[in-house]
Amino acid sequence: MKRDELGDLVAFLTVAEERSFTRAAAQLGTSQSSLSHTVKRLEERMGVRLLVRTTRNVVPTEAGERLMETLRPAFNDIRGQIDALSAMRQQPGGTVRITSSRHAAETILMPAVKRLMCDYPDVNVEISIEQRFVDLVAERYDAGVRLGESIEKDMIAVRIGPELRMVVAGSPDYFERNQKPNTPHDLTQHRCINLRLPTLGGLYAWEFERDGRPLNVRVDGQFICNDVPMIIDAALDGLGLACLPDDHLGPLVEEGRLVRVLEDWCPPFPGYHLYYPSRRLASPAFALLVEHLRFRGAV
Repeated sequence: MKRDELGDLVAFLTVAEERSFTRAAAQLGTSQSSLSHTVKRLEERMGVRLLVRTTRNVVPTEAGERLMETLRPAFNDIRGQIDALSAMRQQPGGTVRITSSRHAAETILMPAVKRLMCDYPDVNVEISIEQRFVDLVAERYDAGVRLGESIEKDMIAVRIGPELRMVVAGSPDYFERNQKPNTPHDLTQHRCINLRLPTLGGLYAWEFERDGRPLNVRVDGQFICNDVPMIIDAALDGLGLACLPDDHLGPLVEEGRLVRVLEDWCPPFPGYHLYYPSRRLASPAFALLVEHLRFRGAV
């Protein structure tokens, strides 16, 4: 393979993954017209159409999809090997890309990242805030941060936070007007604030457990939202009961701004974990981040 042919393959894969010549050109540090010429040259050399432009984005053809499936693991292996070579440097460096929910990023990820970047000036970190689950390999992330129970079994998971509990709570004003529920079944008599799930689009079924027996309850209320801070504000304003992890509602309960109920129906569950593919070659920068994030509290 000639040297320029390898560059053409990199150009194609970047455009195909970004679904945009503009974004790919910015990432590669070239012009859109030059990148378009490069991909056209590759298509002419291979004798097959690889990409189709639509009004909104760029879509790989069937041949393009097959080429992507071939190139991704090869280039990921090359990237991993290059990252591993940085272990020979006296000062670790490189870029680590992580996807995370906003709350986990603010409360756990950013404090560790700030310490890491202060200690190692050559280490760069990119954080992408996503509520959806991301294909780490396809979208070229080094790792993700999610709740432990939602991580797929083929991933390596590193615990980075304490166990969590769900909290059902309402404002003192709400409970002046409504009797507190004694069991999850009593929630049918209450206004509850529903969370619209970002990934599937459905409503979150409130999860309970007692004596080892799980119980999921579908609740009703006037307000539905896909944003946790807005749900908390609605609960504080007395619009209904909210059900969220205790790292969201616990401080407000301690301050007396919310009143917790059904506590004996909410056992602990695994908290936030850093997860990444088992076949990933850990660069020194990534290994340092893992150690900065690793939870060292009581198990």
